[in-house]
Amino acid sequence: MHRGVAAVIGAALLLLLAGCNGNGQHAADQVIVTGSTTVQPIAEVAKEGFERTHAGVHVLVSGVGSSAGIENVVAGTSDIGTSSRDLKGDELEYGLVDTPIAYDAIAVIVNPSNPVDGLTKEQVKAIFEGRITNWKEVGGPDLEIGVVNRDEASGTREAFSKIVLDKERFDPTAVILPGTGQVRSVVAQAPSAIGYISLGFVTPEVKALAIDGVEPSEEAVVEGRYPVSRVLHFFTKGEPKGLVKEFIDHVLSPEVQEKVVRDAGFIPVTVKGIER
Repeated sequence: MHRGVAAVIGAALLLLLAGCNGNGQHAADQVIVTGSTTVQPIAEVAKEGFERTHAGVHVLVSGVGSSAGIENVVAGTSDIGTSSRDLKGDELEYGLVDTPIAYDAIAVIVNPSNPVDGLTKEQVKAIFEGRITNWKEVGGPDLEIGVVNRDEASGTREAFSKIVLDKERFDPTAVILPGTGQVRSVVAQAPSAIGYISLGFVTPEVKALAIDGVEPSEEAVVEGRYPVSRVLHFFTKGEPKGLVKEFIDHVLSPEVQEKVVRDAGFIPVTVKGIER
């Protein structure tokens, strides 16, 4: 396991232990939310408003990756497991209830100095598999491509792998980083680098590429034109009840959807009319 990932998970476990009593049960006035670092900013801002209207209630939010969040809710150490990918494999057998909370697009990013403004989906696939290794092969400078990837616990990586690579193997020589911020920072500093992050985390320090001629934008995602998009999820073990349901309802409220979700760069789930 990557050291950075281990450190994050270790910190999250301390948080979880702090939120449980001696029998490992959650305190009645707490909601524990763990999982996707992509979903984390939405949950953290939403919890502030929720705690203001629920005196004495504490919502504990931790970003440990989608896989770990799903594992935690299955194990009962979290009330809500947040995820930026769909359930897969054995996860489908645990009776988890899925509440979609937002839409996201995954942007392929390069350094702003890179003259390449767009790629085909097939070119992106070939680059991240290691079959295209120089920018001159896709209309750029004679410069070796530096592929930046996420760790295996990342829901963004899982979604990117499924949507773009068709589950083919990533370039084994790629740099592996544990978080969205690290990927963006490296690409911002390295003229040869290419990576991928959620649309909501694109800033002027990096350049998001058009894919198949389509810019990654809310309009393109809502209209189904941008090819690399996904749903952000809250998973619960069974139908949510009590404070857990109240918190989820708060996240789905117009106040959070139209303000918090949009401010984070994501698309409100109500835009496409997803039903709970």
